[in-house]
Amino acid sequence: MDDIATTDTEARRDKAAEREQFHPESYTGTSPIKVNKLGHFVYEVTDVERTVRFWTELMGFKETDRNDHGMVFFSCGADHHAIGLKPAPKGKTRRDLGAGLQMEHLALEVDNVDLLLKARDHLKANNIPITFEGRKGAGCNVGINFLDPDGYEFEIYCLMDQVDDSGRLRPPEQFRRAGSLEEAIANPVQEKW
Repeated sequence: MDDIATTDTEARRDKAAEREQFHPESYTGTSPIKVNKLGHFVYEVTDVERTVRFWTELMGFKETDRNDHGMVFFSCGADHHAIGLKPAPKGKTRRDLGAGLQMEHLALEVDNVDLLLKARDHLKANNIPITFEGRKGAGCNVGINFLDPDGYEFEIYCLMDQVDDSGRLRPPEQFRRAGSLEEAIANPVQEKW
């Protein structure tokens, strides 16, 4: 599995597409994936602080976290994050929008880890490129990232941290990053922090 610290989305996607057949003509078996809701959207921006002001001052979202890769996360409800910002590569400008700024991924919530395990088996049985599985960090959700036929990355996940009215967040030292579903299951995060 790819190093969970990898932030180069293009490289991860290319590596996954090279490893496996890039989507079959038709899919086999019945999908176990049952999505509860659209969960969060992560996208690339050229000026993180300008876009932070957009989401907080204009849109009324609350900043919940920043990570060591320069990403910033925002909530609009109980989920740890609904929007994530990823810094664009140095030198890219707003004028480059049509030339490569991109969606990082769109995430969809499912009920539990058992469903993720079944979904992973189903994705592998259909040779769908998986770019990540396990737990990354902020929000501590467990998930699987995979590619659609055009190379867009999607995530199915469960167990997203919830933020109560106090606004208290899990400290980063409790994130427990994991590079597989099995590792995430074997090393769960604390329920209360």
